[in-house]
Amino acid sequence: MASEPDPERLRALENRLAKLRGKPKPERSATAKVFSQGEVAWRMVIELATGIVLGTAIGYGLDVLFGTLPLLLVIFSLVGFAAGVRTMLGTARQMAEKPAPQGDGTSEGG
Repeated sequence: MASEPDPERLRALENRLAKLRGKPKPERSATAKVFSQGEVAWRMVIELATGIVLGTAIGYGLDVLFGTLPLLLVIFSLVGFAAGVRTMLGTARQMAEKPAPQGDGTSEGG
């Protein structure tokens, strides 16, 4: 058994490490995920529907509480619709600010 390391094996290891160090690591972050158009569309639909449903539920609950059945239901449904549209526009603005994804040679669909 030799106590000294093999110089050829050390050189080979150093060369392999140098090759690995030379490669840049791909940068990934949670905010850098690229969403497909379908995912963005569903997100916007869900945001709009959630605004309408929450507004309608709040209006109905207040109507039952105060006994003014159609009035607050209509008002809060419209407010929920406006909030959903505003949220959708914010999402569209956020998606427009992101840089366009680089083509990777694959295409969606046929």
